[in-house]
Amino acid sequence: MAKVLVICGTTASGKTALSIACAKRLNGEIISADSMLVYQGLDIGTAKPDTTERAGIPHHMIDVVSPFEKFSVSDYENAALPIVERLLNEEKTPIICGGTGFYINSLLYKSQFGNIGANEEIRRKYENMALEYGKEYVHAILREKDPESAGKLHPNDVKRVIRALEIFEATGKAKSAQQDKRIPRFDFSAFSIDYPRETLYERIDLRVEQMFSCGLIEEVKNLLKLGVSENEQCMQGIGYKEIVEGLKIGAAIEEIKETIKKNTRNYAKRQITFFKRMENHLCLSPKDANVENIIEKFTK
Repeated sequence: MAKVLVICGTTASGKTALSIACAKRLNGEIISADSMLVYQGLDIGTAKPDTTERAGIPHHMIDVVSPFEKFSVSDYENAALPIVERLLNEEKTPIICGGTGFYINSLLYKSQFGNIGANEEIRRKYENMALEYGKEYVHAILREKDPESAGKLHPNDVKRVIRALEIFEATGKAKSAQQDKRIPRFDFSAFSIDYPRETLYERIDLRVEQMFSCGLIEEVKNLLKLGVSENEQCMQGIGYKEIVEGLKIGAAIEEIKETIKKNTRNYAKRQITFFKRMENHLCLSPKDANVENIIEKFTK
């Protein structure tokens, strides 16, 4: 039976190299599930794999969006899902690789919006709010009315946020109380590399140092010179927003570095929590996270 392989987990855990090694053995292609790799021109701060690192393996969902554009989970699903389906039809192995859990789930599961019919009036109201006040404003409303659903939805996923509000307003009940079930689209197995926390933090610190050595500050300055606003969605990514803020106040480079390291560690904690709840997911020690072991478990 056709099956999807997922290599997920925290930032700086070695997902890219592992996914490429698996792709070589499984006649696979890689679908990036990283909310920052979609942006053109954001290379250093996203640790975007270059042509050499990709080792001739086709990579999808990298450099697909201008830094001036917004990109939601729904946009990702609409673009990436046909790629997964095509690869399965071609009897290739789709390898979803990344640390953005909402992106991964959008491919693995069918969207469940409840059995409540659409209410165009309510929907338009919230769509207009999102346009006028921003997606975070609408997400904050959902957080007040249905905290559980808000916790599962990213503010960028405006379509689903509005649908949850629509359900609440139409029924008086939270979407989370509708007892929707997630329906898997594919047979899949997911793996992540489970480093001891201290080791992971060391890897994060090293990566940040390497990014600065490779010219991360210059990359951010160039984006700003091109007219990419500090308020653009892409500039809210870790590494970019801290440098923009640091440049504005004249902060020392070491101070900016430490802020990025701290924020990346906090993000890694959230990733660990997210993926621990994932179905068909196995955390492997660095010693066990090798191609042979993963392929053996994946092909059982």
